[in-house]
Amino acid sequence: MDQTKEKITVFYDGACPSCIKDREDYKKMAGEAGEEVGWFDITGRDDQLRNIGIDPYKAKTELHVRDENQRVYSELDAYILLMNRVPRLKPLAWLIGLPIIRPVVSTLYRRMVKQRLKASGRL
Repeated sequence: MDQTKEKITVFYDGACPSCIKDREDYKKMAGEAGEEVGWFDITGRDDQLRNIGIDPYKAKTELHVRDENQRVYSELDAYILLMNRVPRLKPLAWLIGLPIIRPVVSTLYRRMVKQRLKASGRL
């Protein structure tokens, strides 16, 4: 894992075309803030994930982000942490964190991930 001077690390599914596109889109939107984000492709790295304390199956089904204090966040908490670093995404991070919105977004997110993994034969 390349651990240069990143403030946070995003564990993403490099075998997923839409995940790769999301990464590229985030980098474009983040600008300079994106330089403080390290990207770790989880593909084929089950042992490394376990050593960090991330279940490989969950890494495939939920986004994980490790902050500068080495604390790992998953699913919507990970998205919120990541989006809060980009000024124009902060309102969206706030919105998906609202108690009324959060469970709906979480359910939709999980459903989309399952469909993506089933369609690619990885679940």
